[in-house]
This record gives sequence, structure tokens and C-alpha cells, in this order.
Amino acid sequence: MKISADIKPVSYLKLHSADLLNQINETHRPVIITQNGEPKAVMQDTESYEAMRNALGLLKLIAQTEEDISNGHIVSQAQVFDKLERLLASQ
Repeated sequence: MKISADIKPVSYLKLHSADLLNQINETHRPVIITQNGEPKAVMQDTESYEAMRNALGLLKLIAQTEEDISNGHIVSQAQVFDKLERLLASQ
């Protein structure tokens, strides 16, 4: 389906909110809401929103890890296990 079908003016949202929510939850495609012809908001089902947030969180962790590696902030596996063994032995 073309993306133009998923662009609706705010007046459509006001008149057909229940239908629009049904469409979003059935198709799992976001709908762009326009005001005066300009895109102003995106409506999305909660399942897709959560998946997107999780994916962005993972990408952020990867980017931070890559930055740590490039800055030399790394610890060897042996050092990690040694520290864990010391912590467990002190308990």
C-alpha cells in the first residue's frame, strides 16, 4: 500500500478516530497526521512503538560500545572473570 494512504489531516482524525485506531492496530503501519498541509504528528500502535524503542536502545548501546573500543576503554575477558571471582569469594 502507498504511504499516501497513511497520511491524514487532523480533521480526519477528529471525525474518524476510532476507525483510524483500528487501521493502525490492524496494519501496524504508522499514520502521519497533518495540520494545514504540514506533517505534525505520527500515530503508531503500541507494539510497533515498543519494538522501535527497544531497537533504538540496542543501537545506542552498540554506538557507546564502539566509542569505548575506539577510545581504548576495554577490559579483557580474563580480567572480568578474575574480578568476578574475587567479588564472589569475598561474600
